[in-house]
Amino acid sequence: MSYTIALNFEDGVTRFIGCKEGETVLDAAYRQKVNLPMDCSDGVCGTCKGHCEQGEFDMGDEYIEEALSDEEAADGMVLTCQMVPSSDCVIQVPVASTLCKTEVGKVEGTVAAVEQLSEDSIELVVDLDDGAEIAFLPGQYVHIDVPGTEAHRSYSFSSLPGEKRATFLIRNIPNGVMSSYLGDRAAAGDRLTLTGPLGSFYIREVTRPVLMLAGGTGLAPFLSMLSQLVEKGCEAPIHLIYGVNKDDHLVKVDALDAFAARLPNFTYATVVVDEASEHPRKGYVTHHMDAEVMHDGDVDVYLCGPPPMVDAVLKHFDAQGIVPQSFHYEKFTPNEAGSKS
Repeated sequence: MSYTIALNFEDGVTRFIGCKEGETVLDAAYRQKVNLPMDCSDGVCGTCKGHCEQGEFDMGDEYIEEALSDEEAADGMVLTCQMVPSSDCVIQVPVASTLCKTEVGKVEGTVAAVEQLSEDSIELVVDLDDGAEIAFLPGQYVHIDVPGTEAHRSYSFSSLPGEKRATFLIRNIPNGVMSSYLGDRAAAGDRLTLTGPLGSFYIREVTRPVLMLAGGTGLAPFLSMLSQLVEKGCEAPIHLIYGVNKDDHLVKVDALDAFAARLPNFTYATVVVDEASEHPRKGYVTHHMDAEVMHDGDVDVYLCGPPPMVDAVLKHFDAQGIVPQSFHYEKFTPNEAGSKS
């Protein structure tokens, strides 16, 4: 029996390791050349302390109170030198990956398809090389090198982890480096380098209602998240509000319909900003966040969109006195190296 442990470092790098049954996370990491912080390895110093966001494990009783207090343990803090997983786990490591002598991964693949979904959106499909499956947490992103340039751009996966074919929903930016490549030069078989996974925006274990807020191509990570929820099953209510500027910017609605058919408690609403639109819901996502989807604050909120949308939601929560149980968001900014557009 082996478990997959996602180590999320404070610089945004995620490294996946395998942990054998009965093996501590620290030993598993060192075996795979990831030097997690450690001074004693005996549960005494607390140097290897991290936070387990999800998963089951045994901490034993060999560590001392000074290294890990009962209050910290109750909040999900762990000592990786004592932590023995009994399931897949996600652990926040409070140091940079470079200090642990581990590097972000790189995989190679080829362009399988490029499809213009709308004036605003392009879908890129990449076939990963044999043996190059990339592990990631649904919601995370990679840097993709732009062929023929020294630039890269960053995009969230819209596909599931572990699949041989990776998909990305990309905003079409006039004269943008990636947009120009995809629109003018891209051809099936082109070689691409993907670096990652990266980012702290990913779905956590679902234990209460979830509200997802997507702006434009910010829909991409939610497609990956929903795919995983379909695969694993989910009984909690999940509601997605998907906002775009114009009617024809709405894409992947058929995929959302398919998720609704397979996830009994999943619902979604689309919103269009354009005042000339005849869409039944107009305005911004904040105009359609009613009390029903907020569950009196007993809700986990995930938000991915351009900075104005993220700022508007933050101001809306503040003005309404809304404090979700947890709030995870990611901004994407066009025309910057390493941006999410």
